[in-house]
Amino acid sequence: MPEIPDLEAIRGFLNERLPGQTVAAVEVKVPHVVRTGAAALAESLPGDAFAETGRRGKFLLFALASARVLAVNPMLTGRFHYGPAGAKGRGRTCLRLALSGGAELRYSDLRLMGRLYLLPADGLDAIPNWTAGGPDLLDPALTEEVWLERVRAYRGRIKNVLTKAEFVQGVGNAYSDEILWEARINPFTPRTALDDGDLRRLFASARAVMAWATPLARERMTRGETLDYAERRDFFRVHRLGGEARCPRDGARITDIEAGRRVTSFCRVCQPGGPAFS
Repeated sequence: MPEIPDLEAIRGFLNERLPGQTVAAVEVKVPHVVRTGAAALAESLPGDAFAETGRRGKFLLFALASARVLAVNPMLTGRFHYGPAGAKGRGRTCLRLALSGGAELRYSDLRLMGRLYLLPADGLDAIPNWTAGGPDLLDPALTEEVWLERVRAYRGRIKNVLTKAEFVQGVGNAYSDEILWEARINPFTPRTALDDGDLRRLFASARAVMAWATPLARERMTRGETLDYAERRDFFRVHRLGGEARCPRDGARITDIEAGRRVTSFCRVCQPGGPAFS
């Protein structure tokens, strides 16, 4: 699932290429992923031009000259591609946009879980749960003090809190493991067991991991003028590295625990505590 570093890498790449380009042609290959109407998108998007691409949480927000936004939540298997027209597609292509510069922007989604919305720029509240989410993790208004105030309202395991969009947006299963490793906090620790020092360290670690991972993610999904997001995350320190992999901090074996249909990875030595799993 794309998280902040993946989407920031895509956003940065596209913002160096998309602004000013006009949509020359539209092909909607899987209509039901366009939640605001595939026919309306296909009819109205040609001739419109891209402005800056933004991001909020796990949405990419493609601003258009028409004062509309193409908002895309790729969910679990949504992928973005940018490259020469006619290049071989990856996965299940749902939307293809031919651009005035000769390249194509595509969205593919193997499990068809993603959601696309074409809306007025001031109408994003029409997206389900748009107003229910918390601040984006990289929002400048999310200061350390605001973080502390917000996180104190939640109970339960700290990993579950980190991945709760109502608390903060943009963090999923993979990067929550990396953040907690950076902060030396066991993912199964109850939030109520963490003091303010722990929570401040967690905030700093969350921001540090985003800054560290974004350029690495971009290196792995781009080549020249081509963007091919395939989620290559070989730079991770702990996530899904249980078994033979060693903690880069202390050399202990990384532990993977599967629960609730997701894998949680951590180091038992530098992230002590939590339940006594065998």
